[in-house]
Amino acid sequence: MHGYSSKKNGWVCVLLIVCLVLVTKVWAEESTQVSFKGDVQPILQYRCLECHRADGPGVAYSGLSLENYEGLMKGTRFGPIVVPGNALVSNLNVLVEGRAGVRMPHNKKRLTPCEIQVLRNWVNQGAKDN
Repeated sequence: MHGYSSKKNGWVCVLLIVCLVLVTKVWAEESTQVSFKGDVQPILQYRCLECHRADGPGVAYSGLSLENYEGLMKGTRFGPIVVPGNALVSNLNVLVEGRAGVRMPHNKKRLTPCEIQVLRNWVNQGAKDN
């Protein structure tokens, strides 16, 4: 019985260490301040401006211009695209993460997990123009 208890305690320690590492990683990612100009805007320019610029089909259809912070925060003719502080319900995040019937960028290569995380962190940090 002593061997079983020792193995059980060992697994509990391993599990606790893994949980601690995961929580620390998530906390570190979310605590790093995301800059709109330095982090978010380059993603939008590279991945979204083909359609969401003044003369693009994304603006013609939805009214969403991603050329600058003001256009992003204005949203679409259907409503806001960003809910500062809540990436779970922000349409920007829902669309790029593929949690809706439509995924953005439409018919293009998906955003990388890192790009998605930057957008998620930025929105959760309040979607500031920084």
